[in-house]
Amino acid sequence: RSRLASPPASSSGAGDSEKARPLLVERYRDGAAKRYMLDGDSKLQVQWEKHDESSTNTVEDENANSSIPRAVSDFVLPAGFPESVSDDYLQYMLLQFPTNVTGWICHTLVTSSLLKAVGVGSFTGTSAAAAAAAIRWVSKDGIGAFGRLLIGGRFGTLFDDDPKKWRMYADFIGSAGSIFDLTTPLYPGYFLPLASLGNLAKAVGRGFRDPSNRVIQNHFAKSGNLGEIAAKEEVWEVGAQLVGLSIGVLILDTPGIQSSYLTLTLTWLGVRLLHLWFRYQSLVVLKFRTVRLT
Repeated sequence: RSRLASPPASSSGAGDSEKARPLLVERYRDGAAKRYMLDGDSKLQVQWEKHDESSTNTVEDENANSSIPRAVSDFVLPAGFPESVSDDYLQYMLLQFPTNVTGWICHTLVTSSLLKAVGVGSFTGTSAAAAAAAIRWVSKDGIGAFGRLLIGGRFGTLFDDDPKKWRMYADFIGSAGSIFDLTTPLYPGYFLPLASLGNLAKAVGRGFRDPSNRVIQNHFAKSGNLGEIAAKEEVWEVGAQLVGLSIGVLILDTPGIQSSYLTLTLTWLGVRLLHLWFRYQSLVVLKFRTVRLT
């Protein structure tokens, strides 16, 4: 739906009546566009433009997708790109991809430490019963759930004002939670409190992350296509997850990583710092429209 505003009064006569003022453009997946215009006589005009008949649109599409095959762009980018999204969308997504890859590498390394702490293999060669390991593994999740309840219930009004700041805070808090997880092989007897603290911190981080992501996605949805923006972001994230998990498995197969806790920790630290740097770079490119009161 669109509301048509009354055009300003004109005193120049027939010359102005021939000029049409654009109101709305609808773009379709096949490249066609439907333009709604208001002429000088306050009459609504509708004009269809085919993809091959509009030289301007053709040039824009070629410039935007010249290095991306059509099948790939349709799979990873919203329909009508780049007109259907904000100007900073693609640069943000390109930086988000290595951010998510490094994040999943860190997740793989941390999971290895947790499994060793509950007895599924260890640096010292000891093992534990499968039932006891499973009980300790599942028990840690309960405490972490309280973190998301706390953030959603008490801090829900913060995210609209500065989503970039809270998205960055989410990664710092999640990194702190991973440190607790990494220490569990050193103190396997304290697995439950350490892993629960790690899960609590990561749950708080998710509580900051998810609402901030919703605000960022809404910022991208210039054409009201929030659902498609979210779906395409899922494509990017899952692709990064597959790459990150593969690299993480390759790292874990390295003999030095398997036998040395220090090497594992230093590897995690290096990848995590790279992850935080990518996150910061991806947030810097976002350009929100804000009103500053003086």
